[in-house]
Amino acid sequence: MTEEMTPYRIDVPEAELVELRRRLAATRWPEPETVPDWSQGVPIRYLRELCRYWAEEYDWRVTEARLNALPQYRTVIDGLGIHVVHVPSPHPEALPLVLTNGWPGSLAEYLKVVGPLTDPVRYGGDAADAFHLVLPTLPGYGFSDKPTGPGWGVSRIAGAWAELMARLGYRRYGAHGTDWGNSITTAVGQQDPEHVVGIHPVPPIAAPDPATFDTLTQVERESLAALRDAQDRESGYSAEQATKPQTIGYALVDSPAALCGWIAEKYWSWTDHDGDLTTVVSMDELLDAVMLYWLPATGASAARLYWESFEQVAEWFRSATTDTVTVPTGCSVFPRDVPRPSRRWAARRYTDIRYWNELDRGGHFPALEQPDTFVRELRAFFRLVR
Repeated sequence: MTEEMTPYRIDVPEAELVELRRRLAATRWPEPETVPDWSQGVPIRYLRELCRYWAEEYDWRVTEARLNALPQYRTVIDGLGIHVVHVPSPHPEALPLVLTNGWPGSLAEYLKVVGPLTDPVRYGGDAADAFHLVLPTLPGYGFSDKPTGPGWGVSRIAGAWAELMARLGYRRYGAHGTDWGNSITTAVGQQDPEHVVGIHPVPPIAAPDPATFDTLTQVERESLAALRDAQDRESGYSAEQATKPQTIGYALVDSPAALCGWIAEKYWSWTDHDGDLTTVVSMDELLDAVMLYWLPATGASAARLYWESFEQVAEWFRSATTDTVTVPTGCSVFPRDVPRPSRRWAARRYTDIRYWNELDRGGHFPALEQPDTFVRELRAFFRLVR
């Protein structure tokens, strides 16, 4: 590791936690929704209880200690300070792997899988499956710096990640990502193919292929229906963040209840649960994610990535055959994730798919929802390209 990596430790002043509880207590609540479900957004009973728990029972110091147990650094890349967790494996032949989340995810969603991925022997696995983990925080998210000018979209972030891996001394590495992380991971594979042994985007960026519409499988028909439903009912947040992130940012930075509702809605909609989110994401885990936006006040800066890159990624989604990826690719398709492409749709963009698996359970946050499955999927694909 070079001297350009500066050790970092999270240390939130107690006064900030006291102020958070004050703001939660002073929330000005709207009247209840007029329907008995989530069709108008987060029900008031749910959010009031979640915010009560946040103010009275949630303990940030537990999560802060878990994060501080991991080796953290700050480094400047392309003029911007980047926060990164770097966990070398005790097994020297481990494969370096960069993991990238998106919105409204956070570094905390990987806490369950760091141990099994870096030291599989300790968890009953094989040393041959070990990874050196690199978990950078996106610009404008968490404890990375907030960009002060435009230009920090997914392509530039991918270039920064390639520079980060080189700075850490890794000349041969893999990449995995979800949400914005799948776009960044795809771009890393395009920009740094001489060093990337394989990518694992979840889900792969692949639009439905009109040429297949006369021979759709049942899974493809379900995927098209889910995509239409997402566009009709679940895209309001992205339209706002892609067009007017500064406007929504005032609420997200000023009101913890607004931020909590904005994020909780997506966890409810995007995870694979049977009407009880806590069966796959506990209240503490959900609030961990919220806190990593609240404490560094990144509601506006994180939303701004949509303004930077939403149209670019939409174009990638549409232009599958002209913007291809040639590095080896592994695809784990979780049933509650959207879009959920078929292999033949994905193969138009990812020309060297080495691994494809359609899972029975899981959604948009697989490392958090289904950590054992997530670990197995990463191991299964990267065994083919190590």
